[in-house]
Amino acid sequence: MSRAPVMTLDGPGGAGKGTLASALARELGWWLLDSGALYRLVGLLALRRGLDAGRSQDLDAAVTASRNLDLIFEPDTGAGQRVWLDGEDVTDAIRTDAVSGAASQWAVQPSIRQALLARQRDFAVPPGLIADGRDMGTVIFPEADLKLYVTATARERADRRFAQLSGMRVDANLDRIYREILERDARDASREVAPLKPADDAHVIDTTGESVAASLARVRRLVREKGWI
Repeated sequence: MSRAPVMTLDGPGGAGKGTLASALARELGWWLLDSGALYRLVGLLALRRGLDAGRSQDLDAAVTASRNLDLIFEPDTGAGQRVWLDGEDVTDAIRTDAVSGAASQWAVQPSIRQALLARQRDFAVPPGLIADGRDMGTVIFPEADLKLYVTATARERADRRFAQLSGMRVDANLDRIYREILERDARDASREVAPLKPADDAHVIDTTGESVAASLARVRRLVREKGWI
């Protein structure tokens, strides 16, 4: 791996790690890796191509696509970063519930995770990297300089997602969102390869009932102890 400093933020969806990662990347002037976006891109391609993870030939096709993703992560002050696939801006497309569900299903496949392993590690270049995901500190960057595990209760994360969708004027059902979060948490935590869990040396940041500013202030103290700011 590169000698560039690496900070990892792992945790379940909706806990706020993406927001924290984007803010820290801007403050430090470091690169940002949203590993979830990579799996969402695989999910998006699978949906568009009608691929089924239960069929071996479709899995082989998805592995090949994962190794050859033509992607660009472009810094953006509003969205954190824009995501381009094959010359198409898919930033919004990969954030739909359908793609999120597909991404989680493909992410449990060991061959998919292996296909994306080297691509993620290639992001660790100077001046430094903020890596946001579910196995950044446990698998992808086990020697990271600073590891965080950002979490919140499932109910809190469901409320946040519901508020987000409502703000976008998208019809949403809170109970359904809550059930889907519980199902995804169980799936991510029980998968054989790279299960969702804190690294042994990670700092756990519980954002339940806390503002973004308060969570960021706590993380900033850890960053300051490293001498990065």
